[in-house]
Amino acid sequence: MKKIILGVWIGLNTAAAAFASDLVLWYDQPVGAAVSSLLTTNPGQPALGLGGGKPSSFISEALPIGNGRLGGLIAGGTAHERIVLNEDSLWTGDENPGGDYETMGAYQMLGELFVHLPGHEIVTDYRRDLDIGDALAHVRYSANGVNYSREYFCSHADGVLVVRLTADQPGSYSGSLEMKDSHGAPTVAAKNRLSAAGSLSNGLKYEAQLIAVHEGGSLAIHGSTLVFSNCNRLTLVVAAGTDYAMDPASHFRGADPHSRVLKQAERAASKKYDILKAAHQKDFHALFDRVSLDLGKSTAGQRSLPTDQRKRLAAATVDPQLEELLFQYGRYLLISCSRPGGLPANLQGLWNDSNRPPWHSDYHANINIQMNYWLAEPANLAECAEPLFDLVDSQLPAWRRATAAAKEFRTADGKQSRRGFAIRTSHNITGGMGWKWDNTANAWYGQHYWEHYAFSRDARFLARTAYPYLKETCEFWEDQLKTLPDGRLVVPNAWSPEHGPTEDGVSYSQEIVWDLFNNYVEAAEALGVDQSYREKIAAWRDRLATPGIGSWGQLLEWMTEKHDPKYPELDTPNDHHRHTSHLFAVHPGRQISMARTPELAAAARKTIAARGDTGDGREWSFAWRCAISARLQDGADAHRQLQQLFSDRNTCRNLFGLHPPMQIDGNFGATAGMCEMLLQSQDGEIHLLPALPAAWPAGRVTGLRARGNFIVDLEWNGGRLVSAAIQSPEKNACRVRYGDQRLDLKIKSGGTVHLNGNLQSD
Repeated sequence: MKKIILGVWIGLNTAAAAFASDLVLWYDQPVGAAVSSLLTTNPGQPALGLGGGKPSSFISEALPIGNGRLGGLIAGGTAHERIVLNEDSLWTGDENPGGDYETMGAYQMLGELFVHLPGHEIVTDYRRDLDIGDALAHVRYSANGVNYSREYFCSHADGVLVVRLTADQPGSYSGSLEMKDSHGAPTVAAKNRLSAAGSLSNGLKYEAQLIAVHEGGSLAIHGSTLVFSNCNRLTLVVAAGTDYAMDPASHFRGADPHSRVLKQAERAASKKYDILKAAHQKDFHALFDRVSLDLGKSTAGQRSLPTDQRKRLAAATVDPQLEELLFQYGRYLLISCSRPGGLPANLQGLWNDSNRPPWHSDYHANINIQMNYWLAEPANLAECAEPLFDLVDSQLPAWRRATAAAKEFRTADGKQSRRGFAIRTSHNITGGMGWKWDNTANAWYGQHYWEHYAFSRDARFLARTAYPYLKETCEFWEDQLKTLPDGRLVVPNAWSPEHGPTEDGVSYSQEIVWDLFNNYVEAAEALGVDQSYREKIAAWRDRLATPGIGSWGQLLEWMTEKHDPKYPELDTPNDHHRHTSHLFAVHPGRQISMARTPELAAAARKTIAARGDTGDGREWSFAWRCAISARLQDGADAHRQLQQLFSDRNTCRNLFGLHPPMQIDGNFGATAGMCEMLLQSQDGEIHLLPALPAAWPAGRVTGLRARGNFIVDLEWNGGRLVSAAIQSPEKNACRVRYGDQRLDLKIKSGGTVHLNGNLQSD
């Protein structure tokens, strides 16, 4: 076995200058585990590696690309490039009315693409990067006197993953291409293509096709590989798909994927590379460019460091451009893994390098999937939320059946529940569910339906999609709520995820049902329908038990303060649990606010301070706490929570969230939290810079969305608002707030109002 040596990287200053862009992740070495543990081209040969990394570290270092449905993780190896391939519907499991993890199944890895380049073991001037502003990844290095470059992207416009290999001297590329299926299906080589097709244990059919287009030199078949010799350039096009259909009536199965995948690959391969790239970038920029953020300049020393080194320092020292990058990374990732017509982002988004991924890489409904979509509306990516509604709607028939059969759900008179549905903490894409009922997850999902309307005021969506969901969920809780002797209503047998005992009236569940009822009332009012039922639900909302305040000023997580030897730290300042479930009412809910419920808001601040930065906090914990502190108008604490995400404890080298292992909700939650720091909108009021930290003394943001169908641009300096621009595509009205100042605005259809720092119009 040849030893792979990474040459001394001598171009530090040059590389730093080249990669000093605000929106580029860059590194001076490949992923540690740059090749697979099995190479089918050399049976029995020990695995080759770069840097001695373990295969399990791959997902924490590889650079992600995706088009919503198809994804890739890029290692950036020199002699052996490895790209892990994913397709969002490749799932084992099926509907399982009893609910358990094994029969629920798991999200699967599709396969791997290898580019073997003999003679590229010793290289200089190596660098790899991911430009999230252009959705392009690159690898560059010199070997044997030749400068080599690769460019990678995943095109939503053409539905394919593309790799382009170029060099500054003709005839420089000789090597081989290998595509390995992760479930043992054989790879077939024919002419200039590789293909693999198979089926999973649940009968799901899948297929992947690779077409290689070479310029100069030659291409030949050698067994199941493609061998290229003395080529000037190569373009690799990968297409993949399954026979999954988001349709319960067809048992979630559609047409065989072969003809669709083949047509996608052939159509894309017939186009010139520049045409493919231009279409990809036009599609991507149409979404990404809606929002820009400038938090000021980082130091030259900060900008000179590779991202993995730089992020460690940012956990303790403010690095504004890296914070901008983290903000836009969340938007990049959501665009890359959640597009209309596909599936929503799961626990790992789209990117998975295992057939036994952590937590099955499922949809966790007790905060994780919800956090994935907190940024969609305020960060101006509303279309990216559509897959969530499509998936949830497709699962409802199976969830209704499972709920009707479950002994846990009885009406007040002891009869089996026949209205609505509940959701377990985890679920798949074919009606199956896994671990533990999280009864109020149905209502939490409903919040996303309402928010999609609240931001857009899309009456068609409200009437056809959101309202039916909200009403059915209200009917479920109408049957389930328990009446206390004093007349208050409580959720029975509730749990505060993932913490403490189960009992009636847990704050988390009370707050979520309050949110559901409140959103339903506003939805019915907006549509002008169901007045009598609307009034009934409004009355029930007002009878729900609300959170109390404990002995040390904290917001109570349960109806009464806990003094239980089994749980000695509950409801004490020593409780540092990762979940802050009972603060749902602060964020993402709206039951508790500084303006309307100041005493409860103060109790929430006591709780968030006590949970602290120690204990078992996770990446998503800090993202959530950032958003909560922002809603409590504590910019300093919100920023402090944000900085926690840069520590090696909470983010990987590639800035993926680290639970551990890798988990993506913290990436999305961080972006959402930063949105809350800069702009909030509730009850018809748009609050400008509500939690601006001292760490961002000057800056500018454009394109944020506010509830009510507004787009807001802001500029500030010296910690003070300089200007604001508020626009709406429709005739609209709102109240604008900055500090103690308030202004009522009326905006013409398609108009923009410009304000100065004193909320005076120009």
